[in-house]
Amino acid sequence: MGDILVGTCSWTDRALVGSGWYPAGRRDAEGRLRYYAQRFPVVEVDASYYALPSERNSRLWVERTPDGFVFDVKAFSLLTGHPTRSAVMPGGLPPDARDPAVLDEVWARFAEGIGPLRRSGRLGSVLFQFPPWLRAGAGAEAFVEECARRAEGWPLAVEFRHPSWWEAGRAEATSALLARCAMAAVGVDMVQSLPSSVPPVTPVTSPRLSVVRFHGRSTAWGTGSKEDRFRYAYGAEELGAWVPRLRRLADRVEQVHVLFNTCCGDASVRAAELMSGLLGLSTDGRTPRADGPSTDEPSADAPSTDGPSAGGLPTGDPSTGDPHLP
Repeated sequence: MGDILVGTCSWTDRALVGSGWYPAGRRDAEGRLRYYAQRFPVVEVDASYYALPSERNSRLWVERTPDGFVFDVKAFSLLTGHPTRSAVMPGGLPPDARDPAVLDEVWARFAEGIGPLRRSGRLGSVLFQFPPWLRAGAGAEAFVEECARRAEGWPLAVEFRHPSWWEAGRAEATSALLARCAMAAVGVDMVQSLPSSVPPVTPVTSPRLSVVRFHGRSTAWGTGSKEDRFRYAYGAEELGAWVPRLRRLADRVEQVHVLFNTCCGDASVRAAELMSGLLGLSTDGRTPRADGPSTDEPSADAPSTDGPSAGGLPTGDPSTGDPHLP
């Protein structure tokens, strides 16, 4: 069975820092990461979506975390087809994804920035979270394939935010696309009552990795403020329904990354702690406890494993921590 690594989508979100979860004396940049890494084995880097990652920061992250700890790094906005501010572009380049020279330079800078993580074995994945307007189709498939070509050799994961990719009759082709590109499919848990809701499918498209991101189930998703979108506290019953599915994924891949995106206050770390307990993980967040839970049967209301079920960017400051993106 592969490892199940549980963590959160950012360790420096302002709401988390202000929640009191970090103890006194551990709230500076180094202290936060060291404290977090003592409690979880994986974290998602969100700031790399808003600004290109720096080689210096990557080196510091390696130095401040123990062996076995990994970072899932979000791809820079220009690389996933999102709007990008001129102020964060390197060397005064225009934020024009249609210019091959611009793309070449941005890809090179991104690769340089994550280099220390790759060389140290700390890069869990590069997460390509494609925009909600990227609908499944030939042109979109070509875009995904181009991303995979440019990132060849990196551990890759893909989250589609338009539900068309996982609709009945299309899901098999999407899985095949990601498998050809050596990209792990990202499953999501989110509210299922909205037209934009992505179904909670968990196909395996890479033998190395599977990722599940928990966005919360707020009905304000896509419309409310950041606090409205992410104000959600998962309960034991909701998370328990996922436990058998996560274990089945771990039977098929080397690692499963379980990441909580509920960034209001300490909701994400509390949910991650709860999920770790339900999975029977010890305090290092990855080793099963000898006396851990052994329930392998899905509950009656567990979401489907393989098929679809029925059913303005937030602000942040990359200089002070990870800004947060859904």
